[in-house]
Amino acid sequence: MVVQVLGDQERFKLDRDDDALFYAEPRYVHHLDGAFRARLTALYRQRIPPCAVVLDLMSSWVSHLPPDVSYERVIGHGLNQQELEANPRLDQRWIQNLNQDQRLPLDDGSVDVSLIVAGWQYLQQPEAIAAELWRITRPGGALIVSFSNRMFFQKAPQVWTDGGDRDHLDYVARVLVAQGWPVPEILAETTRAEGPLGWLGGKGDPFFAVIASRPLTASLPLQTR
Repeated sequence: MVVQVLGDQERFKLDRDDDALFYAEPRYVHHLDGAFRARLTALYRQRIPPCAVVLDLMSSWVSHLPPDVSYERVIGHGLNQQELEANPRLDQRWIQNLNQDQRLPLDDGSVDVSLIVAGWQYLQQPEAIAAELWRITRPGGALIVSFSNRMFFQKAPQVWTDGGDRDHLDYVARVLVAQGWPVPEILAETTRAEGPLGWLGGKGDPFFAVIASRPLTASLPLQTR
């Protein structure tokens, strides 16, 4: 059972064309600066155990995983085949538009850690995705949702475009808890810009993360309205 959190208006986005059209051409660029990426990799090093089965949901040509750490398997999902094929960390990959089909083609309890980097802000059915991530996560596993203050404005639902940084963190946490995840850990940090700007105290992209863990005990009951 999926517990709905958003109203119809909150799911509205300016560009209502098929997302596959927007992502048809590969973008071999970084959408987050070096300071954010370094902080994310450090977080992954701390939170993802070696030999874990990792799902990189809404991935691209880079997964930000520590280059010196090996995992049992890294599974990548996205909307651009060329980008996924260019990602050297992926052992398997698939294409799926999550705004049209939320069912993940993975077995129950088959993933240790799921990652969503700068992707949650484009989900129009986040409740169903959160429920699916709960289904596929093993007891003791985790979900790490990370983002900054950047977005493709026309592709983000109104719940995201209308909110600020704290609103975004609260919104992600609210959706997860509604689907049975325990109250997640919230990270909200500043970063230092790379190079001379950073030496002068310049800031990089702000770093936000919502980290939810699935208990080792039996499944928690879904909350109801």
